[in-house]
Amino acid sequence: MGRIEADLLIPGRGDPIPNGCIVFDGPSITYAGPVEGAPRATAGTKVDRVPVVLPGLWDCHGHLMGLRSANIEEFAKTALPVLAARAVADARRALLAGFTSVRDLVGLGVHLARTVDEGTIPGPHIHGGGAMLTPTAGHGDLHMFPTSYMRTLEAGGHYVQLCDGVAECLRGVRNQLRVGARVIKVCASGGVMSETDHPIHQQFSEDELRAIVGEAGRAERIVAAHCHGKPGIMAALRAGCGTIEHGSYLDEESVDLLIEKKAILVPTRYILERLVTFGPKMNFPDYAYRKVVELVDHHKRSLQLAIRKGVRIALGTDIWSSGEGTIAPWGQNARELIHLVEAGMNPLQAIEAATANAPMTLGPQAPRSGQLKQGYDADILAVRKDPRTDVSVLSSSENILAIWKSGQPVDRGPI
Repeated sequence: MGRIEADLLIPGRGDPIPNGCIVFDGPSITYAGPVEGAPRATAGTKVDRVPVVLPGLWDCHGHLMGLRSANIEEFAKTALPVLAARAVADARRALLAGFTSVRDLVGLGVHLARTVDEGTIPGPHIHGGGAMLTPTAGHGDLHMFPTSYMRTLEAGGHYVQLCDGVAECLRGVRNQLRVGARVIKVCASGGVMSETDHPIHQQFSEDELRAIVGEAGRAERIVAAHCHGKPGIMAALRAGCGTIEHGSYLDEESVDLLIEKKAILVPTRYILERLVTFGPKMNFPDYAYRKVVELVDHHKRSLQLAIRKGVRIALGTDIWSSGEGTIAPWGQNARELIHLVEAGMNPLQAIEAATANAPMTLGPQAPRSGQLKQGYDADILAVRKDPRTDVSVLSSSENILAIWKSGQPVDRGPI
C-alpha cells in the first residue's frame, strides 16, 4: 500500500484540494481527497510528502517511430530493428517526463506496449494504433517511392497501409486489429510531411470513412482522423470519427459540428512550432516547410476558436523523433501545455486536457485513468512547484520529484 500527502492535490478534473492525500493499493487508487478524511496509515505504510501531486500526464498523439531525421521518408530506408531500438529509449524518455500514458498514432506502439506490460522495458502505458490508413497518393503514401515498394513496406510491418475503396478500408482496419491496435488512425486530409498532396484537400470518400468507422466500432475502437482542412474535418465528423487530429482550418461551422458530435480535438501545436522554428536548420524538406509556414497561423486561430467555443481538447504533441538534438524529440511532451495556455486555456484547463480528457480519445478502450479518484489507475506525478501559476514547471525535469505508474515508483536513475 502507498500513501502520498501533498500541500496541493490537483485531481485532473475539479477543484484542487489543499492538504490532499492519495492512498493506493497495488495499481488502483483507494482514496483521494483531503488528508483529514483519509484512512489512517497502517504500520509499515510508506508515506511520501510532496508539494504538489497530479495525475500522470497523457500524450494523445505521439509517434514511437525511432526516427532521427527531420524527413519522415527516412523510415522507409531504415531497418525496423534499428527503429525499434531507438523507440525503446523514447518510451522511457516519455515516462521520465511524467507521461504515464501515450496514444501512439502510427509507430511501433502496438509492439512496445506488449514489452512494457510484461516488464521487459520501461515505458508508459502505450495505446498503439498500428499503421496509418491512407489512400494511394494520400498523406501517408510516400510519393517518392514506387507503389510496389510501399506495398512491400506495408507487408513488412512499417507504418502505413494503402487503402482504396471500401473493401480495402475494411481489410486495413482488420489488419490493425490483428496486431492489437487500440485505436485506428486515418488520413482524412492531406498533410505537411507528404510531398504532393495539399493539407486542405479531403482524402478518403465519405463511404470509405464510414466503412472504417463502422468496422472499428464493431471492435469497440475509436477512429482518429488526421485532418488539417475543413472538407476532411467535416467528412470525418459526419462519418463518426471520434477525434480530430491537428484541426488547422477550423471555423464556426466545423467547431459546432465537433461539439454536436461530442468529438475531441487533439491540436498538436507543439510540432508546428518546432517545424517552423527549426525546420530550415535540420534538413527539413522544402516542400514540407512551405506547407507548414502556410498553415501555422491558421492553426493558431483555429485552436483559439476551439478553446473559446468550449470544444473538448486533449493534449497531443505529434512528437516523432528520437534523441536529443532532433527536431521533435520524446521527453519534450509537456511543452504542449505551454502552447495550450498561450492559445487561451488557463493552466488547470491545460492540465485537464493532459489528464482527465485524454483517456476519452480511446472511446470504449479508455482505461480508468487521468484523474486522482477512487477506483482510478494509480498513475501519479509529484512536482516541486504549483503549475497553476506557471504551467511550464511541468516541462522541466528538475521540477519532477517522483512518478508512480500503476502504483509502482518509477526508477529515474540511469539505465
